[in-house]
Amino acid sequence: MMLQNMTTFLLNAAFGILTFLLVLRFLMQWTRTSFQNPLGQMTMALTDFMVKPTRKLIRPIKQWDLSTLLLALLMQIILFALLALLAGAPASPLFWVWQAVFGVLAQMVDVFFYAILLMAILSWVNPYSPIYGVLNQLSAPILDPLRRMLPPIQGFDFSALVALILLQMVSHIVLPGLATGIL
Repeated sequence: MMLQNMTTFLLNAAFGILTFLLVLRFLMQWTRTSFQNPLGQMTMALTDFMVKPTRKLIRPIKQWDLSTLLLALLMQIILFALLALLAGAPASPLFWVWQAVFGVLAQMVDVFFYAILLMAILSWVNPYSPIYGVLNQLSAPILDPLRRMLPPIQGFDFSALVALILLQMVSHIVLPGLATGIL
């Protein structure tokens, strides 16, 4: 039992990190965030071995890097298949794909959550950090609409706090409910 738990943990960690990096790369390309920074360079270095060959088969469409997104989905499908086999569950490819879609969506929510959280912390301690601009650009699809609806109050921008609460609600309530409620 302990060996199975350790294996499950290691599979979740390895495939989770790889999926997170692929989703981060996809979102950085989608938001046109520069890769000329430590975060972008690290992401490219850790995912190029998979993305470059796949990109020869699946070409990007404008800023939509479908090869990277499909690789993230494939990582999640493999993860759910391995976890099911490890648990002795019957093969269910449709279920694995369904769970993988929500796994990738959850990783997207996580990327936005961590980008906004780090940006908020940096705004207090070091707003001139080189990574601040990257995080700001990456989190713009979430924060910009909130900033338009929620103006600063006494000079304080609460959009990051609202975004973090909403992203946690999506991550812990909406996505799990959808993932288990339909199939």
